Amino acid sequence: MYCKVNFKIMKRKYLITLSLFTLVFLASFTNLIDKKQKPVVVLELFTSQGCSSCPSADVLLEKVGKEFENDQVFTLSYHVDYWNYIGWTDPFSQKEFTQKQRSYARKFRDNQVYTPAVIVNGQEHFVGSNRSKMYAKIKEYQNKSSQFDISLGAIEHTSKKIKFNYKIDGNTSKAKARVILAIKERTTNVKRGENAKRTLKNHNIVVNESYVSNLIANGNYSIDIPKIVTEKDELSVFFILENDQKDIVSAQRLDF
Repeated sequence: MYCKVNFKIMKRKYLITLSLFTLVFLASFTNLIDKKQKPVVVLELFTSQGCSSCPSADVLLEKVGKEFENDQVFTLSYHVDYWNYIGWTDPFSQKEFTQKQRSYARKFRDNQVYTPAVIVNGQEHFVGSNRSKMYAKIKEYQNKSSQFDISLGAIEHTSKKIKFNYKIDGNTSKAKARVILAIKERTTNVKRGENAKRTLKNHNIVVNESYVSNLIANGNYSIDIPKIVTEKDELSVFFILENDQKDIVSAQRLDF
């Protein structure tokens, strides 16, 4: 007795097995690729209406915000309060935003804060009026993929609050989320200080910011509308994800 080997049948079985293995491998590899979402760039400008160097940075922020509006580039203006003493109290300034900038300075091991300063994705800073560096950094961070994708939907908008839902695609176990309410645009006639007699236009002016407690992948959130917001103001809500180093890893915007 002996066993005769049919090499044609074995070859066919081997090719079928190899094909199935290849399909499984490609499917797994595709899933890995799909997890890398479109990159986002968040530019946080620390500015002040009482600073003579800031209007040029405000104009540049407006320009890139409009130019890259459909490219996941989000711009935010945080008005600090440490220039209020020189003659003009910036109506949008908050001590919390000064503290936020100082927190970034500690992260970067910097001994001082300044305006205009822009922070890119919570990872580095430079002078906010530096046009060439602004465009270079936008290009650089647009080449970095994200592991998250965020969807936002409006639920309720009253004179006192905005309520919305969010959905996060990605592992949120180590992520933190902050929600930002911003006025899209406001023009101010400055009467005193370094910018006296100038008309300044600011964009995406942050008027409220808070962190989401007990972050989950799908949820609802509401943010209060402060008194500085008028009926004429158009608003935007920004939902930003950070890691434990305060690096921004994803973001999304919802307009009202």
